Amino acid sequence: MKRRVVLGLSGGVDSAVAALLLKKRGFEVIGVMLKLEAGDAPNSCCNLEAARRAQQVADRLGIPFVVVGAEDRFAQAVIRPYLEAHAAGVTPNPCTRCNPFVKFQGLLEVAERVGAEWIATGHYVRREGNRVLRGRDERKDQSYFLWAVPTEVFEKSLFPLGELTKPEVRALAEEAGLVVAKTPESQNLCFVQNDPAGFLRAHLATRPGPVVDVESGEVIGRHQGAAIYTVGQKRGLGLFKSHLERYVVRVDVRANVVYVGPREAATWWGLAAWEANYLRSPSEWPERVSVQVRHRARPTPARVVRADGEGFELRFEEPVFAVTPGQSAVLYAGEELLGGGVIARALKPLRATQAALAAG
Repeated sequence: MKRRVVLGLSGGVDSAVAALLLKKRGFEVIGVMLKLEAGDAPNSCCNLEAARRAQQVADRLGIPFVVVGAEDRFAQAVIRPYLEAHAAGVTPNPCTRCNPFVKFQGLLEVAERVGAEWIATGHYVRREGNRVLRGRDERKDQSYFLWAVPTEVFEKSLFPLGELTKPEVRALAEEAGLVVAKTPESQNLCFVQNDPAGFLRAHLATRPGPVVDVESGEVIGRHQGAAIYTVGQKRGLGLFKSHLERYVVRVDVRANVVYVGPREAATWWGLAAWEANYLRSPSEWPERVSVQVRHRARPTPARVVRADGEGFELRFEEPVFAVTPGQSAVLYAGEELLGGGVIARALKPLRATQAALAAG
């Protein structure tokens, strides 16, 4: 009897090729699109056009396809925490919540209903035994977004694209005659469209306020609402002295003040994280790990000062720019994903300004 797998089929090229490869490997594939938003927003990851493409892929491959509503779960697990975090002055990463609490959980529930042994996605990540590894394609590796997925869920998950590069995936889609072979990628958050600041202003009680230089204490600009800014941000600060090279150092939503300074003032030697998830016990970690504080950030060698059920604390071997509360600190040993946590605060500023010291 064929092994049955429930695959997240989004209407994009990655999940389509994942379905193709799984079928070639002899699996009985069931394609599932989780509908995350009500309505039919043009840039949504699960709009009618995406569903139409996913159905065309399913028809081409001869596999069943269904759309499953997940709007309420997405609103409660992703959108609500996103807004609450910004209202508190921190910058969340909604994709790291969506994967474990919405996508993987939703696929698992469908798998249980249909008696499937596995779930699968089109993420560029590898799994070897109980080890989760970066995808072979360094530019497409998506392990950063999966740190919060529990170990027991990984054990039931398949990632057919882990050994492939994006060009190889598109070539396979073209060869198989899949309509999504040249479908462009979306780089934006699915629920904010192309205007994250506008989305926040529409849902939060933002108001203009001062932009203060951390070195001089002067008001050098006017912001559009402290909750829409993030540590390390350079554009959109409304500075009066536009020649200044200034970055956001700290956001104080209670006082409605955005503090800015030179790049060195937004650079730190460590971090503390909470809400941690460990894919391997900290007792098995090497003495030195590497940490990514953003998806596109370069991994930085770090020493683990503390790692327990409450979270972890790191000291970097070189200073790191824009260590942002609310973002994910994701830990690796070489290519292996060890786990991660939500950044609670940055530690030891490179340049000791008054505002940077007050932040941590």
